[in-house]
Amino acid sequence: MKNILAAALLLAAMTILGVSDAAAGLVAKIDISSQTMTVIQNGKVAYRWPVSTARKGYVTPTGSWRAKRMHRMWYSRKYDMSPMPYSVFYHRGYAIHGTGAVSRLGRPASHGCVRLHTANAKTFYSLVRKFGMGNTRVVVQR
Repeated sequence: MKNILAAALLLAAMTILGVSDAAAGLVAKIDISSQTMTVIQNGKVAYRWPVSTARKGYVTPTGSWRAKRMHRMWYSRKYDMSPMPYSVFYHRGYAIHGTGAVSRLGRPASHGCVRLHTANAKTFYSLVRKFGMGNTRVVVQR
């Protein structure tokens, strides 16, 4: 029991101090309240882009995950085969991906995914390929 408690306390301290983010070579921090994504490479801010997260009636879950899978082009089976270029999936069916609806970036507009300008999604996708999915962390917060 002591070992479990000690491990939980260590994990909580690492999360609070951002150590888990530093351990990942690439971090995408999505701030739902400001509708921005900050890309951190090896502990240094490299990019900050406007995004669209979930609009009213939908949810973009908060938490921290490793990248799970990537697709140069994905079509949403759930939403009428909508194109999702440069998709990086991080939690269940949620992904960071490009969008053609660039006029909506900077405010909630999605079904829950994190939408980026397609050029920025391509840049992020390339970075994930470079660093590896296991070294990429996606952090979504309010």
